[in-house]
Amino acid sequence: MTQHDSPTLPAHRPGASRQAPAAPDAPSLSRTTRPWMPALLYTLGFLTVYLLAICTPWGQRAENALFGLGKGNPEAAWFYPLSGAAYGSTPLPPLELSAKPTLMVGLAVIVVLTLVRRCWWQGCAALGVLILTTGGKEVLKSSLPRPDLVGAPENLLDQGFPSGHTAIPAALTLAAVLVVSPRIRPYVATAGVLWLACIAAYSATNGGHRPSEVLGAALLACAWYGLATWLLPSAAAPGATRSPRALPVITLTLALAVALVSGARNDTLTRSLVSAATAFICAALVWYAAVGRPAHTARRTRPARG
Repeated sequence: MTQHDSPTLPAHRPGASRQAPAAPDAPSLSRTTRPWMPALLYTLGFLTVYLLAICTPWGQRAENALFGLGKGNPEAAWFYPLSGAAYGSTPLPPLELSAKPTLMVGLAVIVVLTLVRRCWWQGCAALGVLILTTGGKEVLKSSLPRPDLVGAPENLLDQGFPSGHTAIPAALTLAAVLVVSPRIRPYVATAGVLWLACIAAYSATNGGHRPSEVLGAALLACAWYGLATWLLPSAAAPGATRSPRALPVITLTLALAVALVSGARNDTLTRSLVSAATAFICAALVWYAAVGRPAHTARRTRPARG
């Protein structure tokens, strides 16, 4: 009898029973690898930029000094013919009167992508990022004070923190990566980052915004994106973003080149370089938020072998 019963013994090995419950643990691992720290860090960065650049005398002097460089003529900026301020020129979205149409078209695209792909959670998160960033900058412009600590001229006392022109491409880029397919997400982020670098550099160099206002807009958009991705259900949260290994280097190199050209002026090199550096930082922040961080959050802990 023992010879006939022996073939059934391997089915009751203790090792097999210990490995079976490993699958239900996967959802909990996915949930614990979505950190809330990025949203907090972006928010702290936003507050730090505001406090240091706007609420300290030396911060105000440093930024006000940029307006004194060169002749102060906006036409000295290389991108002035594309700004829409020149007579008969077509503005590069979202400059001048194209800001609201750009925002409306972006909202419509997000809604259409949500309906086509049926990604309801991601679509709601994308709309939240877009609305809270662009609407929040209006609230913050009217509520955050800009004290005059250095006796600045009256034309430098207008509150423009954060920059609305920079907030639109930053928010649209982060909203788009939430609703597009993961396969094209890195390329959508690349296009959005290059657009952001152009608008941020020009906004800082033409005299319409200070570098802190441009940087604050990018940080505000990243903060809302970080909060949205943290609050999403685990099944709807952005997963691993696979892209060509050289894409981050190519993207950031192109962003730097775009920022240098968009921030260039004929009358001052210092102001041009500061504007380009600010725009490049904005581009790097949005790229890391959109593509860099989800790739790290997709890591899983390997079960121990028994």
